[in-house]
Amino acid sequence: MTLGAVPPRGPRSARRFSAALAVTVVLQTMAALFFVADAVADLAEDPAAPHSIFEALVALALILGVVMGVWQLRRTLAQMRQQERALDTARGSLAQVIEDQFDAWKLTPAERDVGLLALKGLDVAGIAEIRGAAQGTVRAQLTRIYAKAGVSGRAQFASWFVEDLLDPDPS
Repeated sequence: MTLGAVPPRGPRSARRFSAALAVTVVLQTMAALFFVADAVADLAEDPAAPHSIFEALVALALILGVVMGVWQLRRTLAQMRQQERALDTARGSLAQVIEDQFDAWKLTPAERDVGLLALKGLDVAGIAEIRGAAQGTVRAQLTRIYAKAGVSGRAQFASWFVEDLLDPDPS
């Protein structure tokens, strides 16, 4: 992992990145402690020996690596917390956007339930099972929802809500 590396996108990969960084910092700390102890012992025996000076420099470099690793880990964890807060905010905002749009389309309470379940990715059979309704009833409700929304189907219905969340410039 390079210094200043940005953790991968997504909570799971970010957690793996942080865990790998933490393990690296622990290993570096153990190596630094070993080299510091060895360098101190060598410097006590013969402070002017090239070997002692080299070991002291290696120990110093390892300590610097540990400090930089801890700094990077703290930075990564702070970024993850910030991203999680932004995601929580976006989730709440999206829920409000959905409610407001359902109001604007004048969906009935049953249509709201069906529409929300459809947005969550459930198919007709799944929605019917959860609602205790016939699949034909759910299909009819979805047809009315799509008509009120002015869309032709499930994909357009879902994309209506996520379009503004997508980055217009994916580069």
